[in-house]
Amino acid sequence: MKGLPTTPRGISEAVRRSAIDYLVRSRDAVDAAIADPEFIATIAAIVDRVVDALASGHKLLLAGNGGSAADAQHIAGEFLSRLHYDRAPVAAVALTADGSVMTAIGNDCGFEHLFERQVLGLGREGDVLIAISTSGRSPNILRALRAARRGGLTAIGFTGSGGGAMPALCDLCLRAPSDSTPLIQQLHITAGHIICVLVEARLFPREAAPEAAG
Repeated sequence: MKGLPTTPRGISEAVRRSAIDYLVRSRDAVDAAIADPEFIATIAAIVDRVVDALASGHKLLLAGNGGSAADAQHIAGEFLSRLHYDRAPVAAVALTADGSVMTAIGNDCGFEHLFERQVLGLGREGDVLIAISTSGRSPNILRALRAARRGGLTAIGFTGSGGGAMPALCDLCLRAPSDSTPLIQQLHITAGHIICVLVEARLFPREAAPEAAG
C-alpha cells in the first residue's frame, strides 16, 4: 500500500530524522545557489574561460585538499573521459593524483608549495587553474593561485560564502552560498558538473558527436 514513509526495521527514529534534516539542509543550499545571481553568472563566466582555453589548445589544471582533492580528480575525469555522450577527450589534469610528486614536493619543499610548484612546472600561459578551498584560506591553494596569475594562467577559485583570501587572487571566484564545509563541497561538485556539461555542449555539439555505445 502507498502511504507515508515508515521507519525501516532496525533504524531508529533519531537516525531517520537526522538523515531527513541533512537532506533538507542540502536542498536549502541548492535553493540558495539557484537564487544567487552571482553564483549563476560566475558559472557562466567560468564556462566561457574554459571553452576559450580548451578550444585554443590549452589545458585545465585542478587542485584541492581532502574532499576538494577528490572533487578536483572527479572533475578532471569528467573532462578527460566523457559526461553525457562520447566525444574527444580534453586536456584536464588533477594536481592531486600523483603520490610520488606530492610526497616529493611535500618532503623537499613543504606542503604549502604542493600545488604552486606543479603550476610552475606544468602550467603554461593561456591554461586555466581551478583551485578549490571551502574556506578560501588553504595556504597551498593560495600559493597556487598566485603562481597561476604570475604565469599568465586564468586563476579560478571555488570557495564558500566567506571566501577568505581567495577572491582577491582569482580572475573568477565561485562562492558557494553556504558556510558549512560539507554543503559547500556538494555545491562545488554540482557546479563542476554544470560547467562540464556546458563546456562539453559548446566544444562538441550533440549533433556532431558520435552516438554513445551501449
